[in-house]
Amino acid sequence: MGKVMLEVNNLKTKYVTRFHEDVYAVDGVSLKIEEGKSLGVAGESGCGKSTLALSLMGYYFAPLHYISGEIIVDGKNISNMKPNDIRRKVLGNEIAYIPQAAMNALNPTAKIINFVEDVVHAHEPKVSKKDIYDMAKQRFEILGLPEQVLQKHSVELSGGMKQRTVIAISTILSPKVLIADEPSSALDVTSQKMVIKMMRELMEKGFIKSMIFITHELPLLYNVTDDIMVMYAGQIVERGTAKEMVFDSYHPYSRGLMGSIIVPEAGVRENKLVAIPGTPPNLKKPPQGCRFAERCKYATDSCKTNKIEEVDAGNGRMYRCYMSQEKLKEVYDND
Repeated sequence: MGKVMLEVNNLKTKYVTRFHEDVYAVDGVSLKIEEGKSLGVAGESGCGKSTLALSLMGYYFAPLHYISGEIIVDGKNISNMKPNDIRRKVLGNEIAYIPQAAMNALNPTAKIINFVEDVVHAHEPKVSKKDIYDMAKQRFEILGLPEQVLQKHSVELSGGMKQRTVIAISTILSPKVLIADEPSSALDVTSQKMVIKMMRELMEKGFIKSMIFITHELPLLYNVTDDIMVMYAGQIVERGTAKEMVFDSYHPYSRGLMGSIIVPEAGVRENKLVAIPGTPPNLKKPPQGCRFAERCKYATDSCKTNKIEEVDAGNGRMYRCYMSQEKLKEVYDND
């Protein structure tokens, strides 16, 4: 077992609406990521993926609020750190974040080098501009971005170059954990491939120690990450290796995700597309039993009334379902 870069224990966070209603967007999430490993997080819109990403940084802004749980980065518990300490000591050099629509994160009136200087000076105020430029030049060129990009404004860059530039800036301090929230969703296929290749290189060259890659596409994660976990209604419903999750998932929701998208991999692409019926539950008042029960064709009365705990399937694999592995296999075989 390698060194653990990120450990999360029973993390719970919520949104508070303007009517003072609590929305439990992350409800009891636990995970571990070792050095050199990448974890994919999949699920449909509204399942809590992006909220989990924000929560993992320990830097909360209303309406998002911390409830309980631990976030341990490279052995340091950041759960109860003050916001200013999080900003100065954690964000950027311990945990880096690439948000959704990252291409819109660059101020069009500033040059790219100015963003790099701001990131570095936030943590190392005494570093000279020349040293920052030299560091940025070397890092950008390694990642396939020419030196000239540093002197350009974001409006002068293509969509793919903007995205790669944001990734380069976010990882300039070589963070322990990189959280990438759908970094390739707004790109064409060619640019997607380039971004994914670049993120792999960041891992291989040691510029980042571990990575969380968030998307709603399970097959994409199969080509990017070592492990995959599936979120539904604020909870983790299954986790396993990328191969296990794509080709032999246990949870009905994981199977529903795979069945609702076009998959190029042999052994799966022959399956017919099947939509998941219904909509996710209201997280202001989460269901008592399985949160997927109202949409699951295999659900029983017990699924809807009993609290569903995580099942340890061995070798780091888990799923959250009332049925045993044997029973799940039986219903899938007879489907």
